[in-house]
Amino acid sequence: MLSINMADVMNVIGSLTPYLIAIGVFLVLGIIVTFAVNKKTVQNVGVRKLVHSESWLVVLVAVVASVSMMLTGPLATLLNNATVTKYMLSDDTVAAANDLAKDVEAEAITMLKNENDTLPLADKNVNVFGWGVTQPVYGGTGSGSMSDQYETTSILQGLDEAGFTVNEDLINLYTEYRADRPVVGMWAQDWTLPEVPAAQYSDSLIEDAKAFSDEAVVVITRVGGEGADLPMDMTAEGITYTNNSEDYADFEAGEHFLQLSQTEQDMIDLVTSNFENVTLIYNGANTFQLGFLDDYPQISSVLWVPPAGQTGFSALGEVLAGDVNPSGKTSDTFVKDLTQQVTYNNFGDFAYDNVDELAASVTGFTGETTEVTPNFVNYTEGIYVGYKFYETAADEGAINYDEMIAFPFGYGLSYTTFEQEMGDVTYSGGTVSFDVTVTNTGDTAGKEVVEVYYNPPYTNGGIEKSSVNLVDFEKTDLLEPGESQTVSIEFEDDDMASYDSENAEAYVLEAGDYVVSINSDSHTVIDEQTVTVDETITYDTEDNTHDGDQTVATNQFEYAEGDVTYLSRADGFANYAEATAAPTNYSMSDEDKATFINNDIYDPADYNDDSDEMPTTGADNGVRLADLYGLDYDDPLWDEMLDQLTVDDMDNLIANGGYGTPAINSIGKIQMTDADGPASLNNNFTGVGSIGFPASTAFACTWNRDLARQFGDMIGQMAHDMHVAGWYAPAMNIHRSAFSGRTFEYFSEDALLSGVMAAEQTAGAQEQGVYVFMKHFALNDQETNRTEMLCTWANEQSIREIYLKPFEMSVKDGGATAVMSSFNYIGTNYAGATAALQQTVLRDEWGFRGMVLTDYFGGYGYQNADQLIRNGNDIMLATTDITNHVTDTSATSVQAMRTAAHNILYTTANGWQYADGEPETTTPIWRTAMYVAWGVTAVLFLGLSALAIKKFLDRKKAATIEVQA
Repeated sequence: MLSINMADVMNVIGSLTPYLIAIGVFLVLGIIVTFAVNKKTVQNVGVRKLVHSESWLVVLVAVVASVSMMLTGPLATLLNNATVTKYMLSDDTVAAANDLAKDVEAEAITMLKNENDTLPLADKNVNVFGWGVTQPVYGGTGSGSMSDQYETTSILQGLDEAGFTVNEDLINLYTEYRADRPVVGMWAQDWTLPEVPAAQYSDSLIEDAKAFSDEAVVVITRVGGEGADLPMDMTAEGITYTNNSEDYADFEAGEHFLQLSQTEQDMIDLVTSNFENVTLIYNGANTFQLGFLDDYPQISSVLWVPPAGQTGFSALGEVLAGDVNPSGKTSDTFVKDLTQQVTYNNFGDFAYDNVDELAASVTGFTGETTEVTPNFVNYTEGIYVGYKFYETAADEGAINYDEMIAFPFGYGLSYTTFEQEMGDVTYSGGTVSFDVTVTNTGDTAGKEVVEVYYNPPYTNGGIEKSSVNLVDFEKTDLLEPGESQTVSIEFEDDDMASYDSENAEAYVLEAGDYVVSINSDSHTVIDEQTVTVDETITYDTEDNTHDGDQTVATNQFEYAEGDVTYLSRADGFANYAEATAAPTNYSMSDEDKATFINNDIYDPADYNDDSDEMPTTGADNGVRLADLYGLDYDDPLWDEMLDQLTVDDMDNLIANGGYGTPAINSIGKIQMTDADGPASLNNNFTGVGSIGFPASTAFACTWNRDLARQFGDMIGQMAHDMHVAGWYAPAMNIHRSAFSGRTFEYFSEDALLSGVMAAEQTAGAQEQGVYVFMKHFALNDQETNRTEMLCTWANEQSIREIYLKPFEMSVKDGGATAVMSSFNYIGTNYAGATAALQQTVLRDEWGFRGMVLTDYFGGYGYQNADQLIRNGNDIMLATTDITNHVTDTSATSVQAMRTAAHNILYTTANGWQYADGEPETTTPIWRTAMYVAWGVTAVLFLGLSALAIKKFLDRKKAATIEVQA
């Protein structure tokens, strides 16, 4: 989501313009009237005493009224947040958070290669090559970036802490060379890669390096962020890159950001020609194109180091030194050539060519109005995302796996060796269970991951199914050499069901043999057994729903399939070329145009129901919000309290949800602050931030659900210190493409791994009374055109099995009570205004209770509060007055407002700040100052009124005397 910036402030100023103009007009009128009526006074007494004129009474009242109106709505929210006490983390919390952040990165670092036992490094003197070592990746840019209030441990500091001494001549070379690299803020995208050209390494520098140490480490970094995806063509217009050399270009047409630049390749050539065993460190969240490793046998060891947060690079030093045994596993598949990714041709910028009539007017903070037309993206791969395609295609003989894949999903090496023994699998009462005994057979203590997959029966041309599906996993404790641990595995048979959108229109567990295996990664089976399902089970009745759904899950998104050819396993992926090709049709069909809605098209009157009755408002029932703490959503006391709300109360609550929820004094609802995430807590008004943790991708690489739970718990502790009520996280969209700019905020290409990590983080924070806003709901898997009416086309099966699964797990297993909807459209419906998503699936099927918040409310030509609340999105993440207010006051609209208010208040009433009764409140400084100003104004008003009356009587008396004379 977007963060507060100067544009927000300018927007607020823009919304106040009518009041400012009114003040100016009244002042001018006052001056004119004063001079006109009191010309003689002006001539004889002077301008200095014009303040005594009674005509200023009108001006004074008008100005005070205008200012009072200004100090409501978004400006009040802005001032409330800006002047809130800056609660900081305690020293104990800082220390505990830093320790946990380091532990996370220690288990996230993934060893991809270690031939010749190059790692751990034998020599504490080390040559570190690559400019990235002087500017490593701690997180990403945008709302998910870290706070700069706390010191960060760099790669070099981490090496120093672990006892290494680096070649300072190399470090100085990189620091000086990149000195003129542009300084970018949290929202800027920087594609420059200021690697030193090989020609600038002097012979003496290389000879000195070889004399300094035999150890050579090469660091390659890549960073992404919110608002832009990574360049898929570095030579495209608008992309700036540099190696500070005019000798050659770093990239040729069609080469992308996630491959070596020419300068980086030259540097690696130089290093590998002078050092026998080289360690490569890739520091970034997005999978890098590592096919080049086949050409460099000298690169004998490779570490993937995801963005490390404040203290994570301390763990890197310990891994290199051998003090920590790496236990990370890949959260994504590393493809040797990323242009061969199954999604490559259908990710990015695609604009419709026939939608001029669907253009929407967008007014920015400068007041300039532009027109935006719809864009689209096709999820043509269906359920075959990431390893689910590569493994299935390999099984079908459609690809040469070894030529395409550098490192599989779930892959990672260790400094020790493990043996996994699979016990007998039992299948009883719908539950599959077995034990796995893990033994450390090496000579170094370490942790291992037990990965459990299933291969379902597949009928050619039937329900689409991947041949490899992660179904469960567990990470062991630290096992000493020779030590064993038995891990219990248990999952339900409906976890192996597939969604049949064509025939049953429900989840189906087909009869047949299901091969359950334990793997070292998605591609390598350790052992397997077969579970036989005797009869097909269709989850289509109220007493037999899928995964505990409260209502039957059935087709809701057929409209979002569009005119798209989806990849099918039939006949060995016979339609692969057609389905994965770049779009050739850029026209929206007439049928889809007829259902498309934006703000220029939407009219609330079209959706009113004359039979709706106006709900009670403004009642005096004496119920306080604190009285509702812990009560069920449907408790009758809610109706009594909701009856007390006025329409203005509800509108203010709905309209002004930017980084917190507004106060409602009549029911004891306090102003509450929500903070950005997901790597930390960032209060965008006070500027106070928490400790920054490793990126979400790092959590996925740990494959350690306990660490995710501890992180959620720590978020809760830090939120208490900072007086934060809600956390804009966890973010759980899917790594559909390696080029997504926001990959660092999301977990994995796999829905189950993402869902487990997200649910554990959610549960940890919720147990602390901090409500999490799981985001971005849903299918917000790219940044390109995300706010420009991006029509996302996907089939029902992939929506349910892949893209909604982490959210579903966060509700059912994590207990989430808040959601942030996404910017994009699903088909022709804005996701935030899609009732099938917010109402039918989220609330009816999954049983969610709580509030749904928009992503940043910029209007964008399609965000409006009335449409949103009628379709299940309750509150606007707005900091300005645009289309975030509900303007229709029909019974239909007010009923929707009441429901939205119920959802918002249910979430906030059950937060930690109400756990001990109604919180005490303090009046913000700005309000105190305003009250003082009002008091002074009142005194002046009374004084000037008395003066005006006296002057009037004096004039009347003078006139009477003159007449008598």
